[in-house]
Amino acid sequence: MKTQQHTTDFLDKDLLFSLPLPQKSTLIQNNAIIDNLPDFKVQVANKDHISWIKEICDVTLSSALSRGTGISGRSAESLEAKMKNGEAIIAFTSDGKWAGFSFISSWENGKYVSNSGLIVAPEFRHTGLAKLIKRKIFELSRQKYPEASIFSLTTGLAVMKMNHELGFEPVTYSELTKDDVFWESCKSCVNCPILINKERKNCLCTAMLYDPKQ
Repeated sequence: MKTQQHTTDFLDKDLLFSLPLPQKSTLIQNNAIIDNLPDFKVQVANKDHISWIKEICDVTLSSALSRGTGISGRSAESLEAKMKNGEAIIAFTSDGKWAGFSFISSWENGKYVSNSGLIVAPEFRHTGLAKLIKRKIFELSRQKYPEASIFSLTTGLAVMKMNHELGFEPVTYSELTKDDVFWESCKSCVNCPILINKERKNCLCTAMLYDPKQ
């Protein structure tokens, strides 16, 4: 975790999502009441945010290890490309501290889009930020690929609920992309042997799909 805060220049004003929480919100966490939750700025990531990639990767890995769940790894180079191409959402506190991240990928010439890599910094979990990022990554997917079916693979109940609120429905793996490159990214997940043994027909993750035609 960085000890020195970055000062973030929020560019692309048309794509900036400023989502302030109530100034006098309270949160009960670990039986303690936390007052004055921070305001968050949630925006499309760009090349100016590349310096945060290492922290994003580190927090993502430590989160997976602490929960004992699988994680589909993404290289720092791939996340850098996502930021440069405007295919990621990043969140900061009002004073420029990194708070969360997620990204999209397109498959089969834009027929499918995956929403992946949702992570929130530990100190900002249970504040509603994950839901804000989830909504904005969904909106970015719809903006860039309006005809695409959007899918999400997750073992997390909270993410399933957020997907459902956005119109996602549980589906079988046969309704997801057949692109081998997507499934190659699952090799870094501890549950990949299950996926392979099941011939990519199912795994521990729940598959959810948003079909724009419905």
